Amino acid sequence: MESNIKILKELIDSHHNIVFFGGAGVSTESNIPDFRSSSGLFNEKLNKNFTPEQLVSHTFFIRYPEEFFKFYKDKLIYQDAKPNNAHKALAKLEEIGKLNTVITQNIDGLHQIAGSKNVLELHGSIHRNYCTKCGKFFSLKDMLSLEGNIPHCDYCNSIVKPDVVLYEEALDSKVVSETISSLRNADLLIIGGTSLVVYPAASFIDYFNGDKVVLINKSSTGYDSKASLVINDSIGKVLSEVIL
Repeated sequence: MESNIKILKELIDSHHNIVFFGGAGVSTESNIPDFRSSSGLFNEKLNKNFTPEQLVSHTFFIRYPEEFFKFYKDKLIYQDAKPNNAHKALAKLEEIGKLNTVITQNIDGLHQIAGSKNVLELHGSIHRNYCTKCGKFFSLKDMLSLEGNIPHCDYCNSIVKPDVVLYEEALDSKVVSETISSLRNADLLIIGGTSLVVYPAASFIDYFNGDKVVLINKSSTGYDSKASLVINDSIGKVLSEVIL
C-alpha cells in the first residue's frame, strides 16, 4: 500500500491537468448511502413493490409524485452531511493548480461545499429545484419548506422538481460536452469511489486521451485492467495521505 501511495504522489507531482471522476463511494464516506442499496418501497395503496431505480424514474415522478417525494426526501437528501477527506483533498488539489475538473455522479453538492470550483455534476444537484411550469428557482431549504407532501410553487402552484437527472431522462447536453472536453484535454485521470456500472456516465471515461489512469475503489471494477494504478482502499484515506 505504501508503494502505491508513493506512485500516486509521483503521478500527481508530474502531471498538471488532472481530472477526477467520482461516484457514490466518495459520498458514502460522508455517511450518504448509495440509494440503490435501499430495499425500495412497498406501496400499500398500489399493493406493489418498487425498486430504488423505479422510484427515481421520470415515469414514477409523473405518475406517483407523492410516493416519489417520500422516497426522494428520505433516501437522497442528507442535510447534515459534511465533506470528507476525499472532497477536501480534491479541493486542495484544485487550489494548487493541479486538478482541472471534478466530474461527479453524485447530487449532494459536497465537492462545492469543500471548496472545489470546477465541478461537473452529471446527475444534477439536490440544491437546485425548479417549478415545472414557471421555472422559479428554489434552494433545497426553500423546497423543503414548501407545505404538503408534494412541493408546489408558491407563485403558480405547479410541482417543483429537483434538478436531478431521473432514470429515463437525458443528461444535460452542456454538462456532457464539458465532461468530454475535460477528459480529452486531461493528462491524468483519477477515478474514485465508483464501480463504473452506471451508464451513460461510466462510458465518458473512454474519451480520456492521456497516458495514465488511476483507479481508487474499495472493490475491483471492470476497468481495472486498463488502469495504470489500481488501489483497492478508501478514497478518502488514499487521497488524504497523498494530498492533505
